[in-house]
Amino acid sequence: MERIFFIAGSISALIAVVAGAFGAHGLKNKLAPDLLNIFEVGARYQMYHAIGLIIVAIASGRLDSATSLWAGWLFIGGTILFSGSLYALSLTGTRWLGAITPIGGLMFIAGWACLAWAAWQR
Repeated sequence: MERIFFIAGSISALIAVVAGAFGAHGLKNKLAPDLLNIFEVGARYQMYHAIGLIIVAIASGRLDSATSLWAGWLFIGGTILFSGSLYALSLTGTRWLGAITPIGGLMFIAGWACLAWAAWQR
């Protein structure tokens, strides 16, 4: 799983950089400022949690494997729900997608809590 999370984190970071560049250059004159800001928040949090996934990959060999595995999967799920819903909301203007975003945020919080707990148990 260490390798899977490292690869997933690296690919997620790549996508976050592409999304950030797309937002800054491709969407700058196409989206309203509030929607562009929403898109940028999605890219920023995707990058934070891509780095978190890489931390999980590195740390999982040293920490409680079950708890650190939860952290990795929560980061992946959180990225899909949080960043994905923000990308979709900003590109489509469909506001109800914002109702999904907090679920992803809770997954991020739970992932960091799992990572801390795994380290504490060690």
